[in-house]
Amino acid sequence: MRVVIQRVSKASVRIEGQTTGQIDRGLLVLLGIETRDEMTDVEWLAKKIVQLRIFDDRQGVMNLSVNEVDAGILVVSQFTLHAMVKKGNRPSYIRAARPEQAIPLYKAFVNCLETYTGKKVATGEFGAVMQVELINDGPVTILIDSRNKE
Repeated sequence: MRVVIQRVSKASVRIEGQTTGQIDRGLLVLLGIETRDEMTDVEWLAKKIVQLRIFDDRQGVMNLSVNEVDAGILVVSQFTLHAMVKKGNRPSYIRAARPEQAIPLYKAFVNCLETYTGKKVATGEFGAVMQVELINDGPVTILIDSRNKE
């Protein structure tokens, strides 16, 4: 699994003009699932995200987690995070998991985040064409890949 995490002042996702998920202060998580991913990736990544100390403490040092600042999480599926561009100019998405594999892992990931935070996690809709709006706070943007554990 691969994620792009953005610390935001606010973020929302719309499908066909309807807002399906929104948060104020928190984390926008763009999630890409690949064919090799399994539940161990889901659990490791969800725990890592919830424990990331990327919110400022009173001294202005990034030292607090999403739970410690009572912030929200918005998860948006994004298979294009697994684009391969080595050959030619048209990206290949062969490593991205097919819906029959990816949807259960996506749902499990959201459920894990909800368990670890004790809060409802906002989402888009898997496979839908979505418009995402955000105000990046910092900006703080972090990439994590469960294959590399970094």
